[in-house]
Amino acid sequence: MQKKDFFGRWVALRETNQVIVEGGDLFTKKAALEVQKDIIICNRCGQKTPKERAFLPNQQYYCPACIMLGRLTTQHILYTIEEPNLFLDISDPLTWKGELSKNQLRCSNKIVQIQRDNKDFLLWAVTGAGKTEILFASLADAFKKRKRVCIASPRVDVCNELHPRLKAAFECVTMVLLHGYQAEKYEYTQLVICTTHQLLRFKGAFDMLIIDEVDAFPFKNDVMLMNAVNSARKSVSSLIMLTATPTHSLMKQVRRKKLEVGYLPSRYHGHELPVPKIIIRANWMKELQSGKICNKLKKIINSWTDNKEPFLIFVSQIDFLRDVIVVIKKFINGRCEGETVFSADKERIEKVQKMRDGTFQYLVTTTILERGVTFAGLNILVLGADDELFNSASLVQIAGRVGRSAQEPDGDAIFLCSRKKKTVVNAKKQIILLNLKGRKIKNELLFDVPE
Repeated sequence: MQKKDFFGRWVALRETNQVIVEGGDLFTKKAALEVQKDIIICNRCGQKTPKERAFLPNQQYYCPACIMLGRLTTQHILYTIEEPNLFLDISDPLTWKGELSKNQLRCSNKIVQIQRDNKDFLLWAVTGAGKTEILFASLADAFKKRKRVCIASPRVDVCNELHPRLKAAFECVTMVLLHGYQAEKYEYTQLVICTTHQLLRFKGAFDMLIIDEVDAFPFKNDVMLMNAVNSARKSVSSLIMLTATPTHSLMKQVRRKKLEVGYLPSRYHGHELPVPKIIIRANWMKELQSGKICNKLKKIINSWTDNKEPFLIFVSQIDFLRDVIVVIKKFINGRCEGETVFSADKERIEKVQKMRDGTFQYLVTTTILERGVTFAGLNILVLGADDELFNSASLVQIAGRVGRSAQEPDGDAIFLCSRKKKTVVNAKKQIILLNLKGRKIKNELLFDVPE
């Protein structure tokens, strides 16, 4: 292995593997697991596990909490080298030639200052506000100063969408994409784009750490992943959190003045969020299971297929996917192509890409595509929007997939329910309120909590 493979990163090696690299005296090392009386403590993820749960047949122990990154046992040693920021001087790293709106620019300038001052910041911006482009100036400023930056998201699909956009915006900056579905090998780069679980591999690496979709599962309320953020960033660094639907915990920090916030309730193109239409049909599930679609949905789906408009159909459970796709394929009768997709789907990446490039006109999906992905001219249908899996925040995010393109700012957002439920009604009210606030502020940007 090369010395740079250890910069700001935990590398797990078995005790029997001798580490021989130039500059080996720079290593910090420690046991991967600490064995105590009743528990084992993992030094990669920080989690404590009862010894009986972590016991292996060879009389060793392992950490079940971070096993998704590869099994770590009492036979492993963790090695790291302090992050040296060995990057090239780049005088003008930003190759993106677009322009920001007045609202976006004010927010962008604020984040540049936050990054320079090594503070924490929450950007609360409506879906489609252009959060990625708002970050460009602060990223460019960080790269010019040889800072190392990470953009992490709980969702694989968000990372996959960000990577090509950032590659196009910063052509001279080295970057790597890391997640469990990615075949790309780790390289030491100035920009890391990864899922939040991958942060467990880093130690004091980043001068600027950005968490996109900070309220999304599995990051939300996950102590291990929140600890990973603190471990992956340097002691003096900036943390930028992005969301359209902040949690109560984040808003509590804002109201107590422990966290600065930027509030942007309007989309970058100036058009309003499409307000969802709620359809109540008590027996929709039984109808679907018997191979039927109600006339209202037939009319809506016919309109989408006839106009060659892409659409996503969301369901609450993986078990529903097959029932829905069978009925949809039968109804569409070869007029367009589509498939199902879910988190553990082995063809997940390929299917989403086929949706992006127009090979598929539709996908029947779980909540994995509720946020952070953009398909131009999209419509959405949520089957069973009153299901307990869909809270108001997730429904707002799903509706936010619609109308994200300046060329096609309109579209349909349909919530099909068995009954009218508070979460569904509240999601619609939130969108109406965001549109109202967007109209009111016009060219103003609020760096305060809205009433």
